[in-house]
This record gives sequence, structure tokens and C-alpha cells, in this order.
Amino acid sequence: MSETTDPDLPRGIALAWGIAADPQRGPKREMSVERIVDAAVELADAEGLAAVSMAAVASRLGYTPMSLYRYVTAKDDLVLLMQEEATGLPSEATRDGDWRRRLESLYREQVQRYMRHPWVLDVPISGSPATPHSAAWMDAGLHALADTPLDFNERLSIVLLVTGCARWAGIVLAGYARAEREGRLRGDEIAQREDALFRQLITADAYPDLRAAIEAGVFLDESDPFSFGLDRSLDGVAAYLAAAAEGRHDVPRPWEWSDDAAIVDDKRVREARKRVREAEKALRDARRQERQAAREAHERVARRPAST
Repeated sequence: MSETTDPDLPRGIALAWGIAADPQRGPKREMSVERIVDAAVELADAEGLAAVSMAAVASRLGYTPMSLYRYVTAKDDLVLLMQEEATGLPSEATRDGDWRRRLESLYREQVQRYMRHPWVLDVPISGSPATPHSAAWMDAGLHALADTPLDFNERLSIVLLVTGCARWAGIVLAGYARAEREGRLRGDEIAQREDALFRQLITADAYPDLRAAIEAGVFLDESDPFSFGLDRSLDGVAAYLAAAAEGRHDVPRPWEWSDDAAIVDDKRVREARKRVREAEKALRDARRQERQAAREAHERVARRPAST
């Protein structure tokens, strides 16, 4: 009788699922993976992800860094567990109502999570974390679309659309919240500062459409552009669902990877791209000089005395 062996799981993934072996011995019984993760999350909430190190977390707990390594063997594993803790679980509200209401609830709850733990946005994305909480959010999104005629690829694509909108909203709103928390600027002051900055830098001759938007007060508008974008995206999903119900819908396209990944380390390509960047900078400088010369010429013409 052959014995089936499970594939080896990365230590962080195994810890997240609670199936990693406990250390044979530790400094004290009070130490645990949970305590280490809680301390790391508290540190990140207070000072940001960059402040988290094994030494800093150990100091917060009153232990040596080597004591932590008995439980969490690498910082990457610790960050994964921190992300899992901060992500939490979706509420029951994400299972109420029709597909649209459920996806809107998912969006709002994910944005709220980013607001509570903005450092999560600084964790590099390297695929979908194979952890219980991340699986629960994905499952909730798929459940929202379970009664639709879409296949699983289409459902997952829509879930990624919603989570992407939530991430972008989280980046902006967390930045505003950080500025307010640090006492630098309030939300309305940030908008006013951005408007003043763009009015100073963006000219109609160089950026005509952006300047027109600034003049229309786009940066002072209090409407939520991310919710608007999500609503219009879900309008598109609704139209797609209607077409799918009638048997009219497109097949999702395969991944279209850029060729850049294969040539990124080629020396000649790097040198050529460097020359392109230098040429682009020279072009920007030349255009800036052209605009300055044109403004000065207009001023000289305006100062000329009128001919009699």
C-alpha cells in the first residue's frame, strides 16, 4: 500500500492555516505565534510597515530576536501573517441582497480594512496569498455571483475588479487619513492644496484638457470618484449578465504578458532605454523653454505702444 505525502507548504502558509509544527521549546510559555503577530500589527499600525523588524517586535514583547525565530523563521512569514490578521474576515453583510449589493458590501469592507491598517497597502503583491482570510474574501466574492450564468473565470475577473477598486480607494483615503492623523492637513485642506498646486504648475498650452478640468474645480469636488467608477463598472457587469442570460457574452481573453520580462536584464536594452529617458527629459526641457519663450514674446507684444 503506497503512502501519499502532502506537498511541503511554505512555513508562513502553514502557520496561517494552523498546521505548522510548534517549536519544541521556547523561552517562555507565554510566547506564541499569535502574540508575535499581534505585536507586529500594533507596531505597523503605529509606525508603518518599515518599522517592523524581528528585533523591533522582540523588543516590544520583551524578548530577544532569536526567541522569535523559534516561532516565525523569517520576516517574510511574519509579514504574511500580519497581512492575514489585518485582512480579517468579510461580514455577513457580504452575503445579503443581490449580486450587486453583495459586491458593494465587499468593496466597502475592504476599503475600511485598508483605512484601519494602511500599511497593508505597502506589502508587495506577488499573487493571491494562499491564506484562510484571503480565501474567505475570494469565496465571498464568488458567492455573490453564484446565481449568475457566468462561469468561474468570469466571476473571478469581476471579483478582482472590485478588489482592485477597493485597493485604489484605500491608497488615496489612507493617505488623506495619515495626513490628518499627523496633524498636517485636513481632508478639505488637502484638496485645496492640490488644487492650488495644479493651478500653479499646469498650463493650458501644455496640458489643455487637464487645465480645463482644474478650472472646472475637479480637485475641489467632494464626490467620490472611486465609488463612481465602481458603480459604472457594475453597470457594465449588469449589462454583461443580461447578455450572458441570452447566450451572448464574450470569452475572457488569455493573459497577454509583456516581452519586457524576458529582456529586462539585457545590457543593450538597458542602455537604449536609458538613452530614451535622457531624450525624453531633453524634450521636456525644450518644450518648457519653448513655452517660456512664447509667454515672454506675448508679454513684449502686449507692451508695445499702439501704432498711430
